[in-house]
Amino acid sequence: MTPHVIEPDPQAGAAVKAADRAHVFHSWSAQGLIDPLAVAGAEGSYFWDYDGNRYLDFTSGLVYTNIGYQHPKVVAAIQEQAGKLATFAPAFAVDVRSEAARLIAERTPGDLDKIFFTNGGAEAVENAVRMARLHTGRTKVLSAYRSYHGATSTAINLTGDPRRWASDNGSAGVVRFWAPFLYRSPFYATTEAEESARALQHLEDTIAFEGPATIAAIILETVPGTAGIMTPPPGYLAGVREICDKYGIVFILDEVMAGFGRTGKWFAAEHFDVVPDLMTFAKGVNSGYVPLGGVAINAEIAATFDKRPYPGGLTYSGHPLACAAAVATINVMADEKVVENAAHIGETVLGPGLRELAERHPSVGEVRGMGVFWALDLVKNKETREPLVPYNAAGEANAPMAAFGAAAKKQGLWPFVNMNRTHAVPACNVSEAEAKEGLAALDAALSVADEHTA
Repeated sequence: MTPHVIEPDPQAGAAVKAADRAHVFHSWSAQGLIDPLAVAGAEGSYFWDYDGNRYLDFTSGLVYTNIGYQHPKVVAAIQEQAGKLATFAPAFAVDVRSEAARLIAERTPGDLDKIFFTNGGAEAVENAVRMARLHTGRTKVLSAYRSYHGATSTAINLTGDPRRWASDNGSAGVVRFWAPFLYRSPFYATTEAEESARALQHLEDTIAFEGPATIAAIILETVPGTAGIMTPPPGYLAGVREICDKYGIVFILDEVMAGFGRTGKWFAAEHFDVVPDLMTFAKGVNSGYVPLGGVAINAEIAATFDKRPYPGGLTYSGHPLACAAAVATINVMADEKVVENAAHIGETVLGPGLRELAERHPSVGEVRGMGVFWALDLVKNKETREPLVPYNAAGEANAPMAAFGAAAKKQGLWPFVNMNRTHAVPACNVSEAEAKEGLAALDAALSVADEHTA
């Protein structure tokens, strides 16, 4: 793809910024303390501002532009659908909605062949939990502390990270547990086998004390995303599947971030040979071009609602424009071998490159990930593993990570920064050259993080 010619227009940028500051209320932010970048355009793995600064996007938006920005085939599909049938109510059978569901079901594991469409990942989680509760007649749902499941009522209460705290008035029956994370093990484990076994025992103990007959579902991100990209150790997800089967608990896998090629497979569950009862998805299903999410449902749970109405729905469920974008995105990913590219980049460029950075930079405590889904755990001291900044740090306490982020941007890299981590999550169709460009920028920025190590 020929790079877009950037024509600086600071005056237009100032107008965009002024209107934003006057009228847009931003999520997760103290409104008076933020300074949003005015974006002039984007293409492929890059975006640029009105001053002519071009950035390699190592965040994929919010880890959703899996095929990059402005893919011409997806843009054309949205335009064509808008001319044909721009919208239609969800109670009807619409060709593009049916095709999107078919293409998704074709790729989900096992018998997850019924698709309930939502507008995004949080709504997918809301509905998956509702289905599990209605199917089992139970209330409680277990989720991990290191997790993020969305910002709607049930989803935010299931979430483990600090964004939950302000809204923690408790969806009835949410119970949290510790999932495995060997680098910062809550179980004093020294090997992956120990971590897996002890985490499973902890989960089963939690179930015993909560009452197995009260628990509707266990929800886990297959590979936790925002919380730190902690790839589960061998045997863990299979063990959770066995525990769920033992107690009649619905197993929900949240693939909102990890799905659609991010880990080098269509769905991360394929890496672990596990089939959940319900799977949530969003983001990469259509590269975020038009909001879309959903729940993939197995045959048993779907049958619960054969004669009993499902008490849930959304005005824009399976919106034709979003479904057209999904059909085009999935076909592009298949035709252009985007999933295979994600696996290749992870195995040959990002994985080796990030591990090499860890060897040279004292601020990098651990590298973990797969595909184009990687995290660098930044530390003050490699021996003690003390995080570079405290948990949920803000203001001056977060200065080392802020300095790292600013240094990355000076190198032309837009970084994903969360707590004491930076995530390397470029588009799934990122090229080898682009990935290496990102590694070089990270190398320079990590030198700034190194200044805060002991």
